[in-house]
Amino acid sequence: MGEIAPFWEQPLAKLSRAEWEALCDGCGQCCLHKLEDEDTGEVHFTNVSCRLLDTKTAQCKDYRNRLAHVPDCLRLTPAKLAQYTWLPATCAYRLRADGKPLLPWHYLISGDRDSVHRAGVSVRGRVISEDLAGPIEQHVLTGEANWMADGADCEPGDA
Repeated sequence: MGEIAPFWEQPLAKLSRAEWEALCDGCGQCCLHKLEDEDTGEVHFTNVSCRLLDTKTAQCKDYRNRLAHVPDCLRLTPAKLAQYTWLPATCAYRLRADGKPLLPWHYLISGDRDSVHRAGVSVRGRVISEDLAGPIEQHVLTGEANWMADGADCEPGDA
């Protein structure tokens, strides 16, 4: 008898809502503010998080009700995934949309929710809340300080 692949290896369109939500690796990168250059469309990453992100855990403080508190919070769905070209190459949603496997540090593979933090992909302890940041333009990540770009180059096994 043929084995059924785990849900995270299934096409995104076949996932239940709970399975879709479970794909999230908990890195928190999607909860950071980004600035888009009006002329070029280039996206600049910042180290400023949404006020609902717990910067010590990289988890939303009120995920279920986040849209009531932050109306422009994105709701990532399979249908909207292509719009979010800024998602890091390490993002489970992006990987699966591109037909790639989850990285070894993803908790569904490693069995450990902290492996995303040890892999250096998470925002935990690396960001400041928008409530404390001041002008966001002063928080753009550039050059070697752009760990968002560095995380995109994370190699399999970097757990």
